[in-house]
Amino acid sequence: MRLKDKVAIVTGAARGIGEAIVCRFIEEGARVTMCDVDKDALSKVHKNVREMGGSCLAAVGDIVDRNFVQKMVDDTLKEFGTLDVMVNNAAITRDAILHKMTEEQWNQVIDVNLKGTFNCLQAAAIHMRKQGRGRIINISSTARFGNIGQLNYSASKGGVVSLTRTAAKELALKGVTCNCISPGTIWTDMMKTIPEKVLEKFRAGVPLGRFGDPREVAHLAVFLASDEASYITGQTINCDGGSFMA
Repeated sequence: MRLKDKVAIVTGAARGIGEAIVCRFIEEGARVTMCDVDKDALSKVHKNVREMGGSCLAAVGDIVDRNFVQKMVDDTLKEFGTLDVMVNNAAITRDAILHKMTEEQWNQVIDVNLKGTFNCLQAAAIHMRKQGRGRIINISSTARFGNIGQLNYSASKGGVVSLTRTAAKELALKGVTCNCISPGTIWTDMMKTIPEKVLEKFRAGVPLGRFGDPREVAHLAVFLASDEASYITGQTINCDGGSFMA
């Protein structure tokens, strides 16, 4: 098991990519604190993890709240004794075209996707610096290159990349790595609500000819959390079927 005896926190854990990361971490031997604002959905994931024989802790709350984030880290340390991996996956969308986007839509997305990521990264990093080791994995998006109708989301995900690079530079000498995964079009529940004609356009832009599975992103998260990635930091890795080839 690649993450045996490791302890991780995963935000946005109740569905989609976050849920897949939790399950893959459990399969690889990690103990996981799962965080989400959706209590009912998180309870279902918690039950599934228990049925898998995994050890987990559920944290229901909003990562925009710094007090909640600190309590989540403190509770993880109290329950499991350490914190080895922080996965900042929680994010929201509030889409609107530029001239119609409201201040509320802008603030909501920036607060959760960027400030929330910062809150969790900082709380984890303070502990990891002291223990002299740790893995921080932030989830960005290929939307950082710009998506029509997603000015707020694209800006937030571009900010996550810059946050990752700066944190990696500051934490490197403390034995803590910080990397970023940038998923492309991943087949989640949100995608299933999109009309087929629109999906076809999305699919046509993927060189591999299909949408990604959440577990394919989770496989990459396992690698970055493992000892195999000990010499990788400050990187943003696209997991997008080749959509944004350099």
